[in-house]
Amino acid sequence: MTTLVTGATGYVGGKLVPELLRRGHDVRVLTRSAASLTSSDWGDRVEVVEGDATSGSDLDRALAGVRTAYYLLHSMDGHGDFAERDRRMAEGFARATARAGVDQLVYLSGLHPDGELSPHLASRVEVGEIFLRGPVPAAVLQAGVVLGAGSASYEMLRHLTERLPAMVAPKWLKNRIQPVAVDDVVHYLASVPDLPEPVDRTFDVGGPNVLTYAQMLRGYARTAGLWPRLVVTVPVLTPGLASHWVGLVTPVPAGVAKPLVGSLAHDAVCDESDLLELVGPPPGGRTGYEEALRRALTEYDPLDWSRTLRRTAGAVALTAVVGGLATDPGSRWYQALRKPAWQPPAEAFPVVWTALYAGIAVAGAAAQTELPEGRRRFAGALGANLVLNAAWSVVFFRLHRPTAATGVAVALAASSADLARRAAPTGRGKVAGLGAYAAWSGFASVLSGWIARANPEGGRGRAPTSSPRRRRMGA
Repeated sequence: MTTLVTGATGYVGGKLVPELLRRGHDVRVLTRSAASLTSSDWGDRVEVVEGDATSGSDLDRALAGVRTAYYLLHSMDGHGDFAERDRRMAEGFARATARAGVDQLVYLSGLHPDGELSPHLASRVEVGEIFLRGPVPAAVLQAGVVLGAGSASYEMLRHLTERLPAMVAPKWLKNRIQPVAVDDVVHYLASVPDLPEPVDRTFDVGGPNVLTYAQMLRGYARTAGLWPRLVVTVPVLTPGLASHWVGLVTPVPAGVAKPLVGSLAHDAVCDESDLLELVGPPPGGRTGYEEALRRALTEYDPLDWSRTLRRTAGAVALTAVVGGLATDPGSRWYQALRKPAWQPPAEAFPVVWTALYAGIAVAGAAAQTELPEGRRRFAGALGANLVLNAAWSVVFFRLHRPTAATGVAVALAASSADLARRAAPTGRGKVAGLGAYAAWSGFASVLSGWIARANPEGGRGRAPTSSPRRRRMGA
């Protein structure tokens, strides 16, 4: 039984391949790069065809002699029109399976109600319909939230719960969802070729529990050993607004979070359980919600975020205290300095720095937890940055050295920009938080430089002035 798996480097595909091998299939995978399989423990047990799923000739090579073809591809990457790309790929794949004489096509789609759907679900449904209209029998499995460490929908659930002890969420978090464990999904997918005849229809697959998303959040907190989470629903958060919020708080990019969040506006509950009856339940029975969470939790530490945030917030708070104690905008020396007319009022500085410090703590902790390989380097860079941050106040206000303070401010701006660069792989939300810090540090460099040039002796020995054009710098 030669079986083709597309999307084998994806989350579900990476778990399906070893299960098919265990069941005796000769597995072939289509991938853009064979090197992407080197980290898997099954890469040397499959036939690899390098190629692109948008190329007819590559598909013909991959599908030659194949009995069952799994289509586990999608274009939801946050760039361009993913629905149009998915449509073209599905149409090309349907034609290629017909040319190759494939017996059975298998596609994993999404659970959905009747009526108007979100762009994400509408695209998944459209791909399934393309396959069902084609000449090759297609088994279209429709699943809701897939529970497993690595699934995009699971990662969104996990990080929202871990990082937000309280959240204001859209009212459609009260919609019903029937989540399913990834092991159960793999069981159903792998069992389709064992059916006595090819099938050409949709199948709903789900776990034994029907929950609201709010209940799923609270259940995750309970199972992971976190404090109970408070979820307040409001009718004003659109999927677009909510997706940017998710992109800021979680590692899921906003471009991916938006279609996922939009899909939560619909109930996702099974209407039938025909495939369960045809192939039987997974070994041990269907996996309940909390059991699926417990399996996923063995792959990571759910308390890592809270510990990292406490450490980072503690370091940031210490920096704020040291800088605050060193800062003295009411001193005779500072009052005597010439200052630019464009300097913000003193009252603005505490407000701005409070917001920036909060952003540094959250974005810094998030970057560390989402950069496992570069975690220590980022923590070291953040530590050096905070030393520069506190040093500026000491050099300027206590040592009365505006020129030297300008050098410290320039180094701080460069260090802050470097932090934003290091955080770039974790998403735009963290870059935005650290980028704002870098921008303000750059402004502080310009301001310090102006004061240093206007006060060549550092203002020592000057009498205070009441000129209306001289404003207090603040902290």
